[in-house]
Amino acid sequence: MARSEPARGSHSRVRWVLPVVVVIVWLVLGGLAGPFAGKLGEVAENDTAAFLPESAESTEVAAIQARFAPDSVPLVIVWESDEPISAEGRAAAADQLAAVGRIDGIEGPGRGPVPSEDGRALAGYAQIDPEAAGEVETVVDDVRATVDDVDGATAYVTGPGGFAADIGSAFGGIDGLLLGVALVVVLVILLVVYRSPLLPFAVLLTSVLGLGLAAFVVYQLADAGVLDLNGQSQGIMSILVVGAATDYALLLVARYREELRAHEDRFTAMRVAWRRALRPVLASGSTVILGLLCLLLSDLTSNRSLGPVAALGIAAAMFSALTFLPAVLVLLGRAAFWPFRPHVGSAKPEESGIWGSVARLVKNRPRRLWAGATLALVLAAAFAPTFSASGVSQSDILLGESEAVTGQEAVARHFPGGSGSPAVVVAPEGDLEEVERIVAQVDGVATMAPMPAGGDADAADAPPKVVDGLVMLEVTLADPADSHAAEETVRNLRTELHELGDGVLVGGETAQQVDGNDVAEHDRTLIIPVVLLVILLVLIVLLRSVLAPVLLVATTVLSFFSTLGVAGLVFDHAFGWPGADPSVPLYAFVFLVALGIDYNIFLMTRVREESVRRGTREGILHGLVVTGGVITSAGVVLAATFSALAVIPILFLAQIAFLVAFGVLLDTLIVRSLLVPALSYDIGSRIWWPSGLQRRR
Repeated sequence: MARSEPARGSHSRVRWVLPVVVVIVWLVLGGLAGPFAGKLGEVAENDTAAFLPESAESTEVAAIQARFAPDSVPLVIVWESDEPISAEGRAAAADQLAAVGRIDGIEGPGRGPVPSEDGRALAGYAQIDPEAAGEVETVVDDVRATVDDVDGATAYVTGPGGFAADIGSAFGGIDGLLLGVALVVVLVILLVVYRSPLLPFAVLLTSVLGLGLAAFVVYQLADAGVLDLNGQSQGIMSILVVGAATDYALLLVARYREELRAHEDRFTAMRVAWRRALRPVLASGSTVILGLLCLLLSDLTSNRSLGPVAALGIAAAMFSALTFLPAVLVLLGRAAFWPFRPHVGSAKPEESGIWGSVARLVKNRPRRLWAGATLALVLAAAFAPTFSASGVSQSDILLGESEAVTGQEAVARHFPGGSGSPAVVVAPEGDLEEVERIVAQVDGVATMAPMPAGGDADAADAPPKVVDGLVMLEVTLADPADSHAAEETVRNLRTELHELGDGVLVGGETAQQVDGNDVAEHDRTLIIPVVLLVILLVLIVLLRSVLAPVLLVATTVLSFFSTLGVAGLVFDHAFGWPGADPSVPLYAFVFLVALGIDYNIFLMTRVREESVRRGTREGILHGLVVTGGVITSAGVVLAATFSALAVIPILFLAQIAFLVAFGVLLDTLIVRSLLVPALSYDIGSRIWWPSGLQRRR
């Protein structure tokens, strides 16, 4: 006995050392890695052309175009007035264009100003030097500070350079505003859920440290050129890490609180809770990671980059939730839950609360419940065909005020809509006359001109420039370059010109949009079935059943189409949005199916655990009761964090915010809370077919 006491004391001290070391290591790591969350924008690439595969026709044209002239970014400066602009106004505009040509980052003198036919507008053209392409926002800000109203005509800076600057400015909020809003929202929800001043901050710190680790790894890989990063991937990764880490933390905290009611010793309680939370957290995170990695099959760099970036974020979220948080909880012990500390043998409030009532409803009326829920989801899904995802114009990408959008509208009112953003046709020199004849006959073409030798665009009689036996025509379209009408003109150009042979190619800004939409639709068709198959296989391995995984995947897919149906109505009638990019349904599907399965994994792994001890039907009811609160809280947290994407004034992110937030809530409150438990209860032990567990009543 004399020897055992020191041994016990020594063992007790060792038990305290490990969590203290883990917390210190994480805090040091957070201090070193945390700043990289604000530096990801430095290694992000938001150029639309860079997202396309090398096989895309517009990508081939861009490569050839660079041999004719430097790959500069065009700017359009337009002055618009209600009255004809005087000669003095035109002279003042010319002086301003000359001043623009002297700005650092602008390539040589600009062209113009060119008066419109009605005399009420002037257009000038400038090019941003390729070496300043990484500083487009700064250069455009300098240009906007230089140009001013003349003779009552309002000045706007637009064109590809103007749009690039405004989009870059919109993404600028990702590093600070987006993360700040998400963290505040999560903190408020956690304070309501836990009613404790300590626990919410421990959970929130877990999310922040996970994000810091993910940002550090992603920054290093992107900086080394191992993976590509863009603003969309950056924003979505931040939201995913915060939401997922909080979800995993909620699950672990719930199991820890449950075990503290069964064990006096905090270390024993955590050891049991950690082991029982480990399997669903790993299964959930692995499912999401595998689903995200399916995006590597995409031909679009923007889609392909999101896969590993978001997967790394989920891995970091799991790691922080399974290491840092347990250490903090053990150190805090029951004080973490103050003032509602759980004690051994204390009451389990979940059994007498709302989830006890839901479980009784499932027990008494399972068939009516799952049939009613299914009918409601089917009715919502019937509107899914109204969800338009054929692409949107560049002018519609930006929400709120944008000088580039306003300027483009002014250009379209007075000049051919495609001014400043021409389509580019590359052809063999011997086909030039035939190409010009065909282009002139295509509806939607305003003007065209071969690039002249010597680069003097104003020399109408100059011979065409020939590079490696090729000539290049700039084709100004009658409609705005980012419009559906312009896209149709480009498609018609390709149809007509491709009959001359494979050597005639059509590129430019509009062609890049056409190729991007086509590739995105192809990706959607390919990746969605692969994601379903991967998730189904993971569930079969996890639950050791076939029927249960099939039903879980089926209900999640139904929930996805119901979300699309509701979104189609809301986007069109409530928000007045013009449609969506073809990648939006793909992103929504990957997130909703992977994350929706998350909650079913949380539920069904606990149901399976309880079914072994209690039988299937009792296991379903008990699993629903004990997981109801934590899963609902997790769903609300994830929906709230994705809603934070709406603070970035980009249409794509606002649509993803609505789709994922609404879909997660639908999955959490209807599918996981009512449909799956009621359907499983009605089927009974056969839900585990072909596992031997189906023979347990």
